[in-house]
Amino acid sequence: MLSFEDARQTILSNVNCMEAEAVEILDALGRVIAEDVIAPIDLPSFDNSAMDGYAVRVSDCNRFAPLIVSGYIPAGGTAVATEVLPGNAIRIMTGAPVPSGCDAIVPLEDVEEVQEAGKEIWVVKTAPRSGQHIRRAGEDVKRGETVLPAGALIRVPAVSVLASLGRTQVQVYRKPVVAILATGDELVEPGQALPEGKLYNSNSVALAAAVREAGAEAIILGIARDDREHLRPMIASGLTADVLITAAGVSVGDRDFVRDVLEELGVIQLFWKVDMKPGKSMAFGTCGGKPVFSLPGNPVSAMITFEEMVRPALLKMMGHRKVVKSLVTATLQEEMRKKSGRVFFSRVRLERVNDKLLAWNAGNQETGFVQTLLHADALAVLPADRVSFSAGEEIDVHLLSSLLE
Repeated sequence: MLSFEDARQTILSNVNCMEAEAVEILDALGRVIAEDVIAPIDLPSFDNSAMDGYAVRVSDCNRFAPLIVSGYIPAGGTAVATEVLPGNAIRIMTGAPVPSGCDAIVPLEDVEEVQEAGKEIWVVKTAPRSGQHIRRAGEDVKRGETVLPAGALIRVPAVSVLASLGRTQVQVYRKPVVAILATGDELVEPGQALPEGKLYNSNSVALAAAVREAGAEAIILGIARDDREHLRPMIASGLTADVLITAAGVSVGDRDFVRDVLEELGVIQLFWKVDMKPGKSMAFGTCGGKPVFSLPGNPVSAMITFEEMVRPALLKMMGHRKVVKSLVTATLQEEMRKKSGRVFFSRVRLERVNDKLLAWNAGNQETGFVQTLLHADALAVLPADRVSFSAGEEIDVHLLSSLLE
């Protein structure tokens, strides 16, 4: 049985980034850039005013020295053939180009009008310093500068920078298409009548939701029955996607045929069984370089193995640099016990008190209790070589809720 750490490393060593594609910058939000973005222009591209006020010569601005207002430059206007002459000032708006001769902008609130027939005359109440409120060309970004390196995550500020540089599209890593196949004679689809002895197929929609939340595309293939001939074409269809996830059928039951059919279709199994609970019976392989995940059928086990094993792989395929969530420390508020020999992912409820995270058991830890996962804020990562954990002890947790980050 492979250790949890070795299993995840095996997975990450066998997945690669998807190819790049060009998308509109708004559609690139939350994705990873696949090119170095080089600035084609300076930002700002010209010297401009940072305030509504007056373009002046500092040497003219002795306290209460009157200045004649000789012009006006609005935002979007031009300063060509406009010059601040000695003893003059030019009214200017925020973002407007700075005229020649100007070496400072005096804000509106720092000037005072003086009445004089036929002229607009202002006096400066506070002498400005040279360069005051002038945004110089290239002060923010210089032409030729790498503003976004390949591998950067595109957030709202990155979209703003791209638009400021005149870009409408950007190269990002393509989202992998993930095929999801649930197996089991006991399953029926949600929305149908539930006969006695049957269960609703929650795994397909839950895994599809998790795939979308990670940023990839999901295709639900339906339910494959516990029959080789029924399984084979459905699995073959799933292998045409970038990633295949199957749920159930990989244990040791006499109707668990998934691993056999995968092998018949050319999937090379890299491991089966991991020293983790829940999720011991998961398997992983590749087919023509495509990752194939065989997850347990129990809904809680399926979701936890997705979170710890599949999600990091999908993030790597989409170009993310950080693919495994950092462990954070929480203080246990009650005793916990587990069996020795396997890493145990315990569903815990968290509360932040005085900058510390406090952890409580989120409920029944049996893998059939999906509501415990619903109430969990994190997964406590309890080491394989220990069996008991005391109240007041610090434990490592993987956060499930971003609200606690």
